[in-house]
Amino acid sequence: MTEPVDVGALVEQARTAAAAARSTEDIRAVAATYTGKKSVLAEVGRSLGGLEPDARKELGRTLHEARGTIEEVIEARRAAIAAEELAREMSEARIDLTEFIPGSIPAPALRGHQHLVSQTQAALEDVFVGMGFEVAEGPEIETDWFNFGALNIPPSHPARGMWDTFYLNLGAPETVLLRTHTSPVQVHLMEAAVVGGDLPIHAVMPGRCYRRDTPDARHLAVFHQIEGLVVDKGITFADLAGTIEVFTTAYFGPDIHARLRPAYFPFTEPSAEFEVTCTICRGAGCRTCSQTGWIELGGCGMVDPAVFAAVGIDADEWTGFAFGFGIDRCAQMRHQIPDMRALTENDIRFLRQF
Repeated sequence: MTEPVDVGALVEQARTAAAAARSTEDIRAVAATYTGKKSVLAEVGRSLGGLEPDARKELGRTLHEARGTIEEVIEARRAAIAAEELAREMSEARIDLTEFIPGSIPAPALRGHQHLVSQTQAALEDVFVGMGFEVAEGPEIETDWFNFGALNIPPSHPARGMWDTFYLNLGAPETVLLRTHTSPVQVHLMEAAVVGGDLPIHAVMPGRCYRRDTPDARHLAVFHQIEGLVVDKGITFADLAGTIEVFTTAYFGPDIHARLRPAYFPFTEPSAEFEVTCTICRGAGCRTCSQTGWIELGGCGMVDPAVFAAVGIDADEWTGFAFGFGIDRCAQMRHQIPDMRALTENDIRFLRQF
């Protein structure tokens, strides 16, 4: 270069140019002019090789400080411009709700709600909690021991024919299946109570179950049950019958009652099936109740001593009862749904009613 460059004046020029920048493109141009490869600073830097060592050292230091100052100024202005542009974009995107004329705002999108079965489960839990029960849950994939063995249903027992079971091939050393009822949760609870010394037990256990049933007006292959278990001292069959009746009138209404019929279940003795007044025909007889006026809701009975023995409970000291029934069928009865398959058909017209 033929004439010396006033580096201080160059820094002031950069300050002025940066302050005048109004956009990201403007500040990018300032950076290219004062710190880029073709800037004055870069040109001066390339001329250092022709100077005496002392002069080269002094000028190099000055150029380095000037570049640092200019870059700080440019970066500060770049950040300020970015903030201004963001604020401007947000202001432009803001919707002025006062511009809408009353009645011109589009109706909000329809929101979904809980399925009828989920609503029914929550309502059942509330009823039993009000009766002093706790709510417990268990796994849907069970071993043969929890689903059958501990419930007094050993391999090859004829009673296994009562449950059309889905078995799983998971490569496990023991047989694994999709639970056919929520009774396995009883076994888990009793085992835990024995280990933790938490007897007595007053609990209900809702959940999904699986059976290879053919769907019809009262059956589904994937359905929901709620199981009840009471283990205490001095429990009798009268306590069971009273609990079923109190639940029935509390959930279905004072004009709906329950009755017990002798039945057989491997894990209860004596056993019974309990039915409720058909809520569709109010006991007069219809297609849903097969003209009987009653609908089977579930099974119940006194816990078999063999089940107590399997989990380590002394049957001479403790007694108890268990019951289980379908949540889907409760929904069907309470809302007078003739065909249970409507619960799984996903017809929006049907689902919107609940």
